[in-house]
Amino acid sequence: MSLRPQKKAILALSDGTVVHGQAVGHEGITGGELCFNTSMTGYQEIFTDPSYYGQLMMMTYPHIGNYGTMPRDDEARKVMVAGVITRAFSWEYSNPMADRSLQEYLEDNEITGISGVDTRKLVRHIREKGVMNAVISSTELDEDKLVQMAKDWDDMEGLELASKVTRSEAQTVNGEDEYRVAAFDYGIKQNIINNLNERGCTLRVFPAKTPVEEVEAWEADGYFFSNGPGDPTATAEYALEVVDFAKKSGKPVFGICLGHQLMALNEGLKTKKMFVGHRGANQPVKNLSTGLVEISTQNHGFAVDEDSLDDKIAEVTHVNLNDGTIEGLKFKNFPGFSVQYHPEASPGPHDSAYLFDQFIDMMKEQK
Repeated sequence: MSLRPQKKAILALSDGTVVHGQAVGHEGITGGELCFNTSMTGYQEIFTDPSYYGQLMMMTYPHIGNYGTMPRDDEARKVMVAGVITRAFSWEYSNPMADRSLQEYLEDNEITGISGVDTRKLVRHIREKGVMNAVISSTELDEDKLVQMAKDWDDMEGLELASKVTRSEAQTVNGEDEYRVAAFDYGIKQNIINNLNERGCTLRVFPAKTPVEEVEAWEADGYFFSNGPGDPTATAEYALEVVDFAKKSGKPVFGICLGHQLMALNEGLKTKKMFVGHRGANQPVKNLSTGLVEISTQNHGFAVDEDSLDDKIAEVTHVNLNDGTIEGLKFKNFPGFSVQYHPEASPGPHDSAYLFDQFIDMMKEQK
């Protein structure tokens, strides 16, 4: 890692906590909900995950940027995080497959960041106080102004963000055309598309607010509801109509993350804002059917409220072993299932790949 003179930067939290460091990425001011990810690698996939839209991403692994960036690791068309926070930032990279440094990547995407922060100390602070908004600045260095800015930033609860990360028009992504899947893009990750393509699916990926009539005309064999950012109850205001259509079609339905929450909301269950949330590549999830534990990648600040569960509506299939929250549901009134975590992210590395196979088997059985 080369040493170079650094411009000062400040991270200010809405509870008044102020941390000083060095500026990285694009010079400026940015803000959002402060969250952290415990993954040791995969920073580019994390930064481009649409589910992180509008959030400041703090990496707990101390050394970030050492293998640079490359186009194939992008999960979306652009960087989705609002800002980046690291302990030690690598200006140089050592990777023959990379095409630019993380600094160049953040600059090109106009993402402001701060380094030289004791991220693990800050994580403990968040775990004790709960998730909160924050601001990163390398231009305005008045602490009081930045703390007030963090206090005034829009809360994630009640915020609709899926429409800000979805595609502008429907797109067909060809597989072997063995199965036709209508996929709804609330912030769909590229590797979800890849997993379905590899299993013989041709996808028609629809924007978040696509009318039911357009979806119906494509005559899918199954329906998929994707991950995405924001409060699921806000997304539900326009998304539940198409979820209801998919449910009543009698075709198999599969949901991941936000899609899981939307399917639950459509059946009358409730969601809740979590105190901290789950973000990382090491979350243990127990499959209640097999008794096996899957090491999962997760990224969510909302969860299905276990107190709203009705045995006549859905059966819990997976639980988080850290806090007992719901990680999977099998619905009883239509052929559908969903998970809160990300089977496409391969942390195990393939502990949860069977979920895509399960969706394929359901379509195969119906055909």
